[in-house]
Amino acid sequence: MISCAITLKCLGSAPLTLVLFLCSVLEASAQSTTERDWERLLTLAKKEGKVVSSIPATAELRINLEKSFKARFPGIELELIVGEGSQTVSRIVSERKAGVRYFDLNISGSASPLYGIVHGGLAEPFEPYLILPEVKEPKNWWGGHIYVDKSNRFLYSFQAYTSANGYYNSYLTRSQEISSFDDLLDPKWKGKIGWLNPRRPNSGSNLWAFLLKIKGEGFLRKLVRQDLYVEGGNRQLAESVAKGKVAVGLGVSPYSAEPFVKAGLPMKPLSPFKEGDYISSGSGTVVVIQDPPHANAAKVFINWLLGKEGQEVYNKAVGVGSRRLDVDTSWLAKIGNRAAKDFMAPEDLPKFELFSEESLTKWRNPALELARNLLP
Repeated sequence: MISCAITLKCLGSAPLTLVLFLCSVLEASAQSTTERDWERLLTLAKKEGKVVSSIPATAELRINLEKSFKARFPGIELELIVGEGSQTVSRIVSERKAGVRYFDLNISGSASPLYGIVHGGLAEPFEPYLILPEVKEPKNWWGGHIYVDKSNRFLYSFQAYTSANGYYNSYLTRSQEISSFDDLLDPKWKGKIGWLNPRRPNSGSNLWAFLLKIKGEGFLRKLVRQDLYVEGGNRQLAESVAKGKVAVGLGVSPYSAEPFVKAGLPMKPLSPFKEGDYISSGSGTVVVIQDPPHANAAKVFINWLLGKEGQEVYNKAVGVGSRRLDVDTSWLAKIGNRAAKDFMAPEDLPKFELFSEESLTKWRNPALELARNLLP
């Protein structure tokens, strides 16, 4: 398209048919150049033999990624290290300090790689790793290219979605009774609200940070006076809701609630709060480790992962929303999640997101500290 624009400018009043012909020649030439570059890249990647990346702690994701990538690129081994984001980032940092170059990539949430890898000076600029047009073109992504770090250079986010904020016990209340966050301050809910521990990073602390952002510290102080039942485990909190120990559980994930719902227990997802829900990148950020040992294979994997096929495999395994516009995410509603692209305009993202460096600094980190100070 850029070549055509230059051609039109240079040829001025030349016949339209000539201009269109030259445009098609230029575009075909650019396409063939990209294809040749990609073939050369594949050759180099196969010589390296493999790419090593950390991924979130889910066996299903590892199995599906390895199977699909191997079918597409049989000459390149995909070695995936499964683990919690903070643990794998600590491993990467400690290995690099010891001079060990093992990992090429880290795929996880936003906070750990931002502070450990990017701020630690161990990240490679990401843009040069975007090769294929379907991946490189911003128009193929909801909101264009979005980075976590404020420099917009290193930590790339390929997901943006919202989850069900919580569940309620249908024997003890109705969804309509809690349609606004302000409803949580009603005295009738004192001692009946469960919350996934907001003193450490999880969906409970994300919701806590969102309330700090939209309601302020005063609201959270009032909420604490409701004698919150703070639970450290997602499944344990879901069970507390299902068995009526609390009327409402906030921060409960759909996966933790699903077994109790399937068992016929009186547990249902809360409807979206009228103030809106926070947008997360979940475990959908990727960063290239500085001077990766398999740089060419890493480029191949990144372009597959961020392509339509890779995003479909990844999103179906973890049940969250890709930002790619050509990836179907309508099915997420069945499990209580929604891709941001399905209900929000990109310009509204700053109001609701909680994964950028600015939001981490301004809201999530202070919210964690406030929760540690306010809750016993």
